[in-house]
Amino acid sequence: MHTHSSIRTLDELREVLHEAMRLEHATIPPYLTALYSIKPGVNQDAAQILRVIVVEEMLHLTIAANVLNAIGGTPDLRRLDFVVSYPAYLPDGETDFEVGIQAFGREALATFLKIERPAIRPENLKAGNPLIQRRTAPHKSMLGSHPSNNEMHFYSIGEFYMAIVCSLKEFEAKAQREGGTIFTGDISRQVTSEYYYSGGGELLPVFNLKTALDALELIIEQGEGDGGGIYDGDEHELAHYYRFDELVKGRYYIKGDKPGHPTGPQLQVDWDGAYPIKPNLKVAEISDGSELRAAAIAFNHRYGEFLKLLTLAYNGQPSLLLEAVPIMFEFRNMMLELIRNPLPGHPGLNGSPTYEIGRDVAAQEAACQAEAVA
Repeated sequence: MHTHSSIRTLDELREVLHEAMRLEHATIPPYLTALYSIKPGVNQDAAQILRVIVVEEMLHLTIAANVLNAIGGTPDLRRLDFVVSYPAYLPDGETDFEVGIQAFGREALATFLKIERPAIRPENLKAGNPLIQRRTAPHKSMLGSHPSNNEMHFYSIGEFYMAIVCSLKEFEAKAQREGGTIFTGDISRQVTSEYYYSGGGELLPVFNLKTALDALELIIEQGEGDGGGIYDGDEHELAHYYRFDELVKGRYYIKGDKPGHPTGPQLQVDWDGAYPIKPNLKVAEISDGSELRAAAIAFNHRYGEFLKLLTLAYNGQPSLLLEAVPIMFEFRNMMLELIRNPLPGHPGLNGSPTYEIGRDVAAQEAACQAEAVA
């Protein structure tokens, strides 16, 4: 038996799980920025939906780290490639859209629906291998699933995880035939619900094939729904895709609704109720010596520290994760300082966090220290 996913070795599977962590993280900056771009007093429904989804994406990141730990890998969010350079294709290789940093609005929502889309492929993708299509699009910032295997390309996040599921099953069956197991990780590194902010779903330790598959199923269901339905499996919570769909359609889903046809109460969306931030801003575009530039650098520095904290949490200090979600929401004030201020030289546009983490870190740290001394 050969995996659908062309994941050929256990080392490649660990690398693909690292990509899964990058994938889950890649959605957090766009969702957080859209959340904090919303002006006070409007779009409460949208803000609540984004807040809940951000917490669940952190949960998915942690699940991917748990599975990686369980098969003897080492989660490392400080790798220079960990944070994507926006705009970027998602790390699981969809090539028909890019994810960027932008204000809440119709365009952002259209992207969010693509991120969370269910694994129903258009006809033209059904030919050939059920899971993989060769990459054909030109790539600005393509993030290959594995250096030796850059043809991996999935239509949806759910399909990407199904490839991981297939590989876990195959490698574990092979290991067991030889009297062993691939689940050799130290169980004390597992992050469980006691260490995670309440809400967002249950975190159980991963230590064998069943627990790994259950954990990955939670990610798939929370994103796109269970088996073609609009809800996840156990919690009976609306999947991310359909929460975003509610905003587009201006109506809540209620039990019994069919996908694409919410019939619940109306909800109000003010499409102009966000600050006009410059999409995919980079520090280099902000005037040298300005307060806005200093704020962007300070935010990147703080975000880098957050990723260091997560790395420690996933490498044997799970209790540190209790600080992670609160820190994510503490970014709010630093982000508002950027989002609510005009961007010099760009009339009508405001600043934004740039999420340039790990790039020129030394320069950023030097600048931070210089400011502290001043």
